[in-house]
Amino acid sequence: MFPAGIDVGSTSGEAVVLDGDKVLGFAIVDTGYNSRRAADLALTQVLANTALRREQLGPVIATGYGRIAVDYARQVTEISCYARGIHHLYPNVRTVIDIGGQDSKVVAVSPKGKPLDFVMNDKCAAGTGRFLEVMARALQLELPDLGRLSLQSKHPAAISSMCTVFAESEATSLMARGLPAEDIALALHQSVVKRSLSMLKR
Repeated sequence: MFPAGIDVGSTSGEAVVLDGDKVLGFAIVDTGYNSRRAADLALTQVLANTALRREQLGPVIATGYGRIAVDYARQVTEISCYARGIHHLYPNVRTVIDIGGQDSKVVAVSPKGKPLDFVMNDKCAAGTGRFLEVMARALQLELPDLGRLSLQSKHPAAISSMCTVFAESEATSLMARGLPAEDIALALHQSVVKRSLSMLKR
């Protein structure tokens, strides 16, 4: 029997099937308007990719904001999953920052892989994946290209605002001044990190 995990986020749904610590296969789909449909589609795709049958799956864990819709799985909060997952991969890590599509979270992790505390920004698009999507469009880039471009920067620009609307205005002004796109891209990523770190001070 092979355990499976499903994560239904605000913008994408993922499924993975494991064999011990080995990833047998995974799939990523758009969440769209229906969390249950996204979970089912991701799981169907990963089964097709691995040539496994549904009956061969062991326990199925669902997490993410849409986990409640996955009624055939055990539902676990993403906070707990972050803590256990990071402890398994990197036992010395004590802080996890998640930049989600519609919110961002900072989780404090104990030496035993338990979540000690967390803070979440879900009232504003600043510091979220949505913020980066808007900024990528402003730079006429696809979202995956924004990260790759920012890695080429040698002299990041400065974006002081942590509000999506004002940061976009700042980015537009920097573009009008002719600053290299890679320097603006890195500044946007640094703005997201600053927003996340500011949450730690609450």
